[in-house]
Amino acid sequence: MAEEVDRPALIPEELVKRVLHTIAVTQRLPEEKVTLDNTFENLGIDSLDGINIVFALEEEFDISIPDEDARSVRSVHQMVEGVARLVAAKAASDSPAQS
Repeated sequence: MAEEVDRPALIPEELVKRVLHTIAVTQRLPEEKVTLDNTFENLGIDSLDGINIVFALEEEFDISIPDEDARSVRSVHQMVEGVARLVAAKAASDSPAQS
């Protein structure tokens, strides 16, 4: 049974769109070609391209993507999930402590 990849649960659609857009622009790909079910291999993205995508996403979202995490990402879906986790962690650390 093939698994269809949908928008990851609890990840805002706007974040998904921004990640997909950033990947498309960085790789000069048509935006409609960059979908959650694509692997980087399907899109012709190699490790050097991956580094450029990481830098672009770090700038777009004002986050820092750990090298180990960046090396383990093999698909658009994984990239979206990783960015979402980092954005959520940054938001949690930036918000004032509740008493």
